[in-house]
Amino acid sequence: MSEPDQRLFFLLQRAAHQLRTSADQRCLAAAGITTAQLGALFAIRDQPGTTQQQLARVLGLRESAVTALVTRLSRAELIARRPHPTEHRAVVLETTDAGEEAVRAAQPEVDRFNSELRALLGDEDFTHTTRALRQLAYWEH
Repeated sequence: MSEPDQRLFFLLQRAAHQLRTSADQRCLAAAGITTAQLGALFAIRDQPGTTQQQLARVLGLRESAVTALVTRLSRAELIARRPHPTEHRAVVLETTDAGEEAVRAAQPEVDRFNSELRALLGDEDFTHTTRALRQLAYWEH
């Protein structure tokens, strides 16, 4: 059997997959959106005037993936695209009323999910976990 530290990367990948699958199921049931869509809605709502390029940076995705995500959100009428005031080829992304409602509908499930994770990890205020995950998320080695 492998030593525990030799499987850390595998376990992180497996945990991320399990968490994403579970959270997606819960968000779909509560609000009809995936966690990827919810993350985009949070980012767009929290940074008014966001462009697709900025959204890609915030989400850590390639622009082609964000283009597809924005198209799905737009077709579902969860976001609107508006001409950028100064950049000819850019568009500004804004949440619609339906997008805001989807975020509100998903929030209780997100809160429950986070509470369950806090209990599982034994990190009541999430300070240690958040700090470690932020370091891993932006680790440049």
